[in-house]
Amino acid sequence: MLDFRIETFLTLCEEKSYTKTAEKLCITQPAVSQHIRYLEQYYGCKLFCFKGKNLYLTSQGEQLLKHSLIFKADWNKISDALKKDTVSGRISFGATLTIGEYVMPDILSELIKQPYKNTLSMLVDNTETLLEKLQQGLIDFAFIEGQLDKKEYTTRLFSCARFIPVCSVNHEFANRTVSFDEIFSQRLIVREVGSGTRGVLEQVLLEHNQNIQSFSQIVEIGNLNVIKTLVEQGLGITFLYENAVDNEMSQGLLKKVRLSDFEAVREFNFVCMKGSQFTEKHLEFFDRCQKIVQSI
Repeated sequence: MLDFRIETFLTLCEEKSYTKTAEKLCITQPAVSQHIRYLEQYYGCKLFCFKGKNLYLTSQGEQLLKHSLIFKADWNKISDALKKDTVSGRISFGATLTIGEYVMPDILSELIKQPYKNTLSMLVDNTETLLEKLQQGLIDFAFIEGQLDKKEYTTRLFSCARFIPVCSVNHEFANRTVSFDEIFSQRLIVREVGSGTRGVLEQVLLEHNQNIQSFSQIVEIGNLNVIKTLVEQGLGITFLYENAVDNEMSQGLLKKVRLSDFEAVREFNFVCMKGSQFTEKHLEFFDRCQKIVQSI
């Protein structure tokens, strides 16, 4: 069981306020201070410091946060297994939208056909949310298409995918090579902040000394199918992974923009918490998925 003082520590890390932490945990502010003092005395170091009115973790506090999150994630999994009276039980994982909608269906189909006893639960959400849920122990691992600090996690390369600009077949860009500067005259239809696709686009633009604000207009949509529909109607251009628009391009609904001096290939990564006692089990699942992908 997670020590109640560690729970206070984790909440304070999240809230960055003794008052808000006390309110959230339904305890007094002196109790919060007492819990933190106990931990600082136990570990023999300062965990927090104030810079002006703002509360910050010390380097030792950062280390405790990292290990506490791993322990909490493992404890949640153990607790869940005990309540269900099973050790193997449920595998709960996340996938970003492109992977969840266009890569995982074939993998899940093969897993279901096999004598696979675990209960599978897949959450499809953006990169930022999935990493938060991974740290909170709400999912076991995730398949991520966006940027992440690999030093903080155990990761494996799942696959690589081309990241391409796309327009309607009737768009002015459809049948000619377009210079990079020309695209900024267009309306950009793009995923929300925090999504892997949005993060990759921002990185690609940064490599060309540009940013999203350079486009004439921006429309943010949190659904890939809606984005593709709007682009099909000629209402703007977008950037997506090629496998997310393969069907639409083969059906003649969308077309890849031939953008000069542009080539973007990005990784899809398998991610789980570093130091978890369940890492070996998670990697076994990854290996199973890899074998399915190779056989399809």
